[in-house]
Amino acid sequence: MKLLFHCCCGPCASACLASLRAENTEPELLWYNPNIHPYTEYKSRRDSLARLGAAENLKLTVIDEYGLRVFIREIGNNSENGPQSRDAGRCRICYRLRLEQTAAYASRQGFDAFSSSLLASPYQRHDVIRKIGEELTEQYHVAFMYRDFRPHFREGQAQARGMGLYMQKYCGCIFSEEERYTGNGA
Repeated sequence: MKLLFHCCCGPCASACLASLRAENTEPELLWYNPNIHPYTEYKSRRDSLARLGAAENLKLTVIDEYGLRVFIREIGNNSENGPQSRDAGRCRICYRLRLEQTAAYASRQGFDAFSSSLLASPYQRHDVIRKIGEELTEQYHVAFMYRDFRPHFREGQAQARGMGLYMQKYCGCIFSEEERYTGNGA
């Protein structure tokens, strides 16, 4: 299977690779994360993924669009209860933004399927990610491959630490960064 694998960061991507390879799937990695803030965080995560890709001998496509303003505009346009409310859909918008770009690229480039390292994190909403992936399957005519990679999360983090990869401290968006410092999760 020719799989395009959206990656949010090196540690989460590393958590998925052994499982995918056990299925005889050698993914092509894709970086597209315009939600990550600030730019220094965006760059650290992007560069960490590039190091992982090189170490694992995997092709990496980088769509290098730091899109804080686009992300904030999308959140503001689509959140009924304000941009800071996770329940209002901020995470859903973030997932869709990244997965839609992945599905569109996968469709244009002739991939059989697409997936995401977001599925490695115990902090992400798998039900929402899966639903969006299935909707995008219909729209772009490329299969969404759902896998629950969460059992490999800690293992991936340990591998990333061992490789000296950058280890982030929050989800990535400006709102999760605020929550990191204030302790006020929405």
